[in-house]
Amino acid sequence: MKDTDGLVIFSGNTNPKLAQNICKALKVSLGDSLISEFSEGEIKIQIRQNVRGKDVFVVQPTAPPVNKSAMELLIMIDALRRASARRITAVVPYYGYARQDRKDRPRVPITAKLMANLITTAGADRVLTVDLHAGQIQGFFDIPLDHLFAVNTFVDYFKKKKIKDIAVVSPDVGGIKMARAYAKRMHAGLAIVDKRRRNDVDAEVMHILGEVKGKNVVIVDDIVATAGSLTEAITALKKKGAKQIFAAITHPLLCGPAIERLRKQGALKELVVSDTIPIPKEKLLPNIKVLSIASLLADAIYRIHKEESISILFKAPGNKKNKSDTDDDEYFKLG
Repeated sequence: MKDTDGLVIFSGNTNPKLAQNICKALKVSLGDSLISEFSEGEIKIQIRQNVRGKDVFVVQPTAPPVNKSAMELLIMIDALRRASARRITAVVPYYGYARQDRKDRPRVPITAKLMANLITTAGADRVLTVDLHAGQIQGFFDIPLDHLFAVNTFVDYFKKKKIKDIAVVSPDVGGIKMARAYAKRMHAGLAIVDKRRRNDVDAEVMHILGEVKGKNVVIVDDIVATAGSLTEAITALKKKGAKQIFAAITHPLLCGPAIERLRKQGALKELVVSDTIPIPKEKLLPNIKVLSIASLLADAIYRIHKEESISILFKAPGNKKNKSDTDDDEYFKLG
């Protein structure tokens, strides 16, 4: 049995099921807290157990409704700090506002940096997150940040399916390195979708670089929001002769027209996502498969609590090397 003395896990309202599964994996009880609202909508939080001197982890993805989720996280961190917790780790499986990570036009904010400042100012001592949209966000924090990857969860799932003639596809040029890493672990070919974004909702596929004809393809990405890029890529891949088309995407935002687009896109065999963000029942289409990363987060939380390295969690299963010399391991050592 793992030594979890002094470890306490709390959850916000965004994804309590994930927090419960983490607690189950660690064989600890979920921390007792009350999260409610005043009549005008202000968030009210009370920590209903002693946390003085404890190593506390707050599980709260800043997922839709993003602003409410973020405020719950910040207020709970503040409450725990004022209750004299020894250390507070913000476990943010999905880091909201991550797509606003740079000034790509005049007079716009860098909101990913603002969120980092707010979490730090609220009183967090450490952050644990999964598949950041942009790796440089790690540098926005002045406190330690551990960056996990859902790669092994997805790769294990597809290996069990024993799909032949497989190719991994990046939905845009920016995801090439991630897709290459997946392709190496899956012993698959690699292709890239060259797209042009019309606006924040729609994208147009221009070219497909790589061989997909007669292949079973897996599109890999970190976020599916409105599913515009995804459905455009699926259509283009089908026209190029791809056979079965799968998608492995960590964070299922599935907002706006996403579900309608996926429902109409009959060429997608399966959309495989993680449970960083809960999917409402009305959005859970028959071809959506949810894989849990609770055990990954539980392992990371335990190692942080015991002051142990978490780099072993980035290694491919069976990789016993102490120092990797492969591109895929280098990519997944960003944490």
